Amino acid sequence: MREITADHLPDLARGAAVLGTGGGGDPFVGRLLAEQALKRNGPVTLLGLDEIDDAAFIVPTAFMGAPTVMLEKLPSGDEITGAMRALEELLGRKATHTVSIEAGGLNSMSPFVAAAEAGVPLIDADGMGRAFPELQMLLPTLGGVQASPMALADERGNSVTLRTDGNAWAERLARAATVEMGCSAAVSLYALTGRQAKDHLVPGTLTLCERVGRAIREAREGHEDPVAAASGVLGGRTVFTGKIGDVQRTTTGGFARGTARLTGLDADTGSALELSFQNENLVATRDGEVVVSVPDLICVLDTDSGEPVTTETLRYGLRVSVLGVPCDPRWRTPEGLALAGPGYFGYAHEYVPFRGAEV
Repeated sequence: MREITADHLPDLARGAAVLGTGGGGDPFVGRLLAEQALKRNGPVTLLGLDEIDDAAFIVPTAFMGAPTVMLEKLPSGDEITGAMRALEELLGRKATHTVSIEAGGLNSMSPFVAAAEAGVPLIDADGMGRAFPELQMLLPTLGGVQASPMALADERGNSVTLRTDGNAWAERLARAATVEMGCSAAVSLYALTGRQAKDHLVPGTLTLCERVGRAIREAREGHEDPVAAASGVLGGRTVFTGKIGDVQRTTTGGFARGTARLTGLDADTGSALELSFQNENLVATRDGEVVVSVPDLICVLDTDSGEPVTTETLRYGLRVSVLGVPCDPRWRTPEGLALAGPGYFGYAHEYVPFRGAEV
């Protein structure tokens, strides 16, 4: 158990955006929301999964929608508490804890808002070990945990509660509601017992985010390579270093979809790379060959500063390094690949597990 203050948030947000694989929302916006909540309510207690009781009632929170929209339609933070309270009212129980459903710059920070406002501890874990674009793409889904009952809330004070027939329907109906709410909304779903959290969440996510963010900062301050520092913490490997030459991006169906094409600056990592994304980076193709693919992590960092680059901030001329990082082993099972592998997203290539740095 430890207390998280506003001083911890910059490193946490930076590392969360790296693990978010280009998605999960803007880290700066998430950090500001969390800082405001902590200043109003005091520090948040962070607990490990081994510190919670099996009978705990855990209500996760997150933002849903297109990250490109959230750069212009900034959240206030009230959406998160609105969604959490709507779900508590529907279920007739108050949360004893909250947790993030995914790693991401905004979605690893928004649970700090829920924890601070509700006065409950935050669990050091998440449901993916990264970020994915769709609500059913959580490890609890593989364990048979239902996403619904669930609640959504927007900045106008609107809230919607849903009961769905399976987690794929939760995604479809919640996505439609989110589009009507302006392509971004807060969501509270996957209510868990402490036992379910221990069985199905990824432990230590927020601690890992902080370690990654701190490694980048300290490397930069020490005039060392921040990309190598992040890669070392994650057990990843640089697969490309280059300059962004073209970005094609559209916002459709509540997602930011597109491609980015990079020109190589390092002969050792190839001459050209194409990134395909749907909120998150999904596939990296180097000189015509797939080198990293979902469910493994594709993390884009500014080569000089090590700052993570989200898909909504990809732009012409930016010099970046692309890291591949192995995913949680549960995503590599047949069930995990069916839920979030390349075939689900319509790619024809066979998944080949990415090998990180040699130990």
